[in-house]
Amino acid sequence: MKTLTTLIVLLLLSISMESESNAQDWANLARFTDENQAVTPGQAEVVFMGDSITEGWSALYPEFFDGKPYQNRGISGQTTGQMVLRFRQDVIDLGPKVVVILAGTNDIAQNQGPTTLRAIADNIISMAELAHANGIVPVIASVLPAFDYPWRPGLEPNKKIPLLNEMLRERALEEGFQFLDYFAAMTDGQNGLRPELTSDGVHLTREGYEFMSAMVEPVLTANGN
Repeated sequence: MKTLTTLIVLLLLSISMESESNAQDWANLARFTDENQAVTPGQAEVVFMGDSITEGWSALYPEFFDGKPYQNRGISGQTTGQMVLRFRQDVIDLGPKVVVILAGTNDIAQNQGPTTLRAIADNIISMAELAHANGIVPVIASVLPAFDYPWRPGLEPNKKIPLLNEMLRERALEEGFQFLDYFAAMTDGQNGLRPELTSDGVHLTREGYEFMSAMVEPVLTANGN
């Protein structure tokens, strides 16, 4: 009994320490510390900034990154507010020519609590403005289609994502930033992802990443990469 009590106490202490650690590094600033320090000149011509959709790109379709000066800085579950906080160290300090920003779906899923479409768009535009101010070409990608979120159903992303994308398109046009419309090419016609491109209605299959790669490559080429 004493041993069981000790194990329970240790488990609770571990959970408490993990929660405290997450609270202290809310934006996961430490995630890419070693990778960023290891980047040498010429290895980061393009940085991909985003959440799990970006992070999964390297795992499911690594050929897109192999042998190219591309750096993946996606972190699963992140919202745009978290990305703004780590944007300088994970993008600007690497000195790329181009940054591709794909973000916003976790905000709509309320991963960090309720927010507004305006606030999401503001965060994405803020990242683009930071890039532009530092001589980096920002490419704002539309949020990918999602009819619903399996882990948090009923939030109507099928309605909110198109509205957010239109806001991003308009503001990108106003600022002179490039807008890459993944949504229009990947939707099933009902504001969800085409079945062959997704594993769960939100995240992508290898075919989904091949599709996105084919869309973004000409944009990168046009910007000298």
